[in-house]
Amino acid sequence: MCDFLIFSGNSNPYLASKICNYLNINIGKAKVTTFSDGEIQIEITDNVRSKEVFIIQSTCHPVNNNLVELLLLVDAFKRASARRITAVIPYFGYARQDKKVAPRVPISAKLIADLLTAAGTNRVITMDLHAGQIQGFFNIPVDNLFATPVIIKYIKEHFGNDLVIVSPDAGGVERARAFAKRLDAHLAIIDKRRDAPNQAKAMAVIGNVSEKVAVVLDDMVDTAGTLAEAAAALNKAGAKEVHACCAHPVLSGPAIERINSSSLKSIVVTDTIPLGQKTEKTDKIKVLSIAELVGEAIIRCYNGDSVTSLFV
Repeated sequence: MCDFLIFSGNSNPYLASKICNYLNINIGKAKVTTFSDGEIQIEITDNVRSKEVFIIQSTCHPVNNNLVELLLLVDAFKRASARRITAVIPYFGYARQDKKVAPRVPISAKLIADLLTAAGTNRVITMDLHAGQIQGFFNIPVDNLFATPVIIKYIKEHFGNDLVIVSPDAGGVERARAFAKRLDAHLAIIDKRRDAPNQAKAMAVIGNVSEKVAVVLDDMVDTAGTLAEAAAALNKAGAKEVHACCAHPVLSGPAIERINSSSLKSIVVTDTIPLGQKTEKTDKIKVLSIAELVGEAIIRCYNGDSVTSLFV
């Protein structure tokens, strides 16, 4: 009998169920409901005393509701005498607000880290943080997983050898270079200018993409403005076809319409965020599951084994 239990909020119960199937355990019993005025009510119905608890909750849309659910779940487990509480956050909301970009703005990602710690979280497992330095905002251990093994496997199986991995901006070059190295592919960079939040303009392609299959690599796709502009720039530079791979499918606002009207042949994402009916509006999206990867990380955290070796 294992001494750890897995619970889930309302953000991504399907992923939580798949993780539990991989681990061959039942998901913990907890009531996560809402009062008529919008307040969230939590009640744990399983005994968690002296048990290790993992809470699976992406802080995706509705971001603030899912965040408060997570904080209240942590507090409930702390007061129920759980031995250790690990917040498994496949998609870490507010991660893009990780620095001061103007004189009088918050560093929101730091505040979220403080809230999780103050609530009683002992460890965080997350995936493809927008910036790795966010781990430094926490005073508790953080395991930042990568969707790399899942995405690379798909690329190898579905795309040809004449590949070029494309970073959509200067900030993603390190990620793109790591993929290109493991795939023995060429590397290119989009020179992107951003005039306002959620508005991007791709200006030029740095690198040779002529007659190659271009794969644009990013940590997330939000309104899809960056991907649409990147695809247009790559086609103009002579790419044979353009695909995109992103760990987190935020897909807000006009994202689906932009994807459908763009020259992208496909966009590969993971199930860190549930897409619901969005996939019914386009046939370009392919969803890969990170359930086994997260499940293996949970086992290794519980047993005290290396998580880093998953990505070597």
